[in-house]
Amino acid sequence: YWNRYPGARCDIESLEYQYGFEDDLPREWKWTERYATQPEILTYLNHVADRFSLRDGIQLETRVTAAVFDEGANRWAVTTDRGDRFSAKFCIMATGCLSAAKVPDFKGIDSFKGDWYHTGNWPHEGVDFTGKRVGVIGTGSSAIQSIPIIATQSKQLTVFQRTANFSVPAHNGPINPEYRAQMKENYTDVRRRARESAAGILARAPGEKSALEVAEEERRAEFESRWQQGGFALGGAFIDLGLNLQANETAAEFVRSKIRETVNNPETAELLCPRDYPFATKRLCVDTGYFETFNRDNVSLVDVKTNPIESITPNGLRTGGKEYEFDCLVFATGFDAMTGALSNIDIRGRGGKALREKWSAGPRTYLGIQIAGFPNLFTITGPGSPSVLSNMIVSIEQHVDWISDCLVYLREHELPTIEATVKAEDEWVDHVNQVADMTLFPLANSWYLGANIPGKPRVFMPYVGGVGNYAVKCQQVAANGYEGFALAAGGS
Repeated sequence: YWNRYPGARCDIESLEYQYGFEDDLPREWKWTERYATQPEILTYLNHVADRFSLRDGIQLETRVTAAVFDEGANRWAVTTDRGDRFSAKFCIMATGCLSAAKVPDFKGIDSFKGDWYHTGNWPHEGVDFTGKRVGVIGTGSSAIQSIPIIATQSKQLTVFQRTANFSVPAHNGPINPEYRAQMKENYTDVRRRARESAAGILARAPGEKSALEVAEEERRAEFESRWQQGGFALGGAFIDLGLNLQANETAAEFVRSKIRETVNNPETAELLCPRDYPFATKRLCVDTGYFETFNRDNVSLVDVKTNPIESITPNGLRTGGKEYEFDCLVFATGFDAMTGALSNIDIRGRGGKALREKWSAGPRTYLGIQIAGFPNLFTITGPGSPSVLSNMIVSIEQHVDWISDCLVYLREHELPTIEATVKAEDEWVDHVNQVADMTLFPLANSWYLGANIPGKPRVFMPYVGGVGNYAVKCQQVAANGYEGFALAAGGS
């Protein structure tokens, strides 16, 4: 709904990025493209809301401002910016991992005389860049999707890049009718296998060999085959790309070689080649014509890593002692990921302790589902769960199913509260960190660690142990009488 910038589309294939909670729904809906656009996804969501008569249970145009646990009543008091007050036995935070847009606090931003936009909060009427001088700040996912389209509209486009990003081609297009029919016929099995996989998607079939155990020619051929397949396939080429720095470098150099082949200007090509972090340890981007865009006469690239942006000026911005003039600025600066939306709400648990205070040194949860000291509060795909490292639809549904079963269990056993114990939370946080440290992920200053937010603690937030393994752990916890949770009126 909010992310409707030019070129906005999903980076997971449409036939896997859809609901699977009801067997007929995926067989009825007909996606038109391999990677669905924002308008098509929004149309699908509205269809689901209508098909299952969900609108009566939804209150729109409302922002939750506070949620406070009443220990005497064992209930949550939720207040909104419209003056509403709700009392609920359970409070489920389905606030999204990438929903709190990060607008940079550049000096002088209020002085800019032109129009500026954030990709995470785009005008619903759209923006016409025809004949405009446009500056795009950022080269993450939303920038990589929007830059090729803005370039075709604008008179002049200048891209300000702090960190070069690895990006792979989508090879998007209409869905093959035979493939669609096959997926629809076997969707129940497809979804089962996705839930048992590492990332919740089947398009990224993992290789079984080490990148270092094969000859260079074979390795290059495997990378090339997956590059032509498009999307996240390249990331699964070999079993050790996320674990071994030397193996990872073979994939990184392959992508850099593709950038050099694509971009005509050697200096621009080198600026676009990522070198500061291992391949795919930041969110791997999926593009359509991104690197080709820098061959256009009206597009230029400015490095702001060595010369950071000094200020926004009335007519543009200043960096490296030089002022650039623009009619429009686009901030493709991402989100306060995973914790931002929760921190924007004044959430208080036992003893009035604020969640912001508990998470001041980084988020702590048990399974990414509950937080010690906050009874009957659940977080959908919270920090400490596979979350953003997975197909989010699969991970969301797994959490919804688990929480639904939990609420039924509490009702049947007449238990007023459920609360993660401090011990279980500590052990889970330690496990999440240990698993992350076995990989290359912590070597990148990514939003997975909160590195894009000044002052935010550097903690690797998602669980990298895999969707399937994580689901088994959650099942075991429930089967053992909700092991690690206190099921009592008083909690612990």
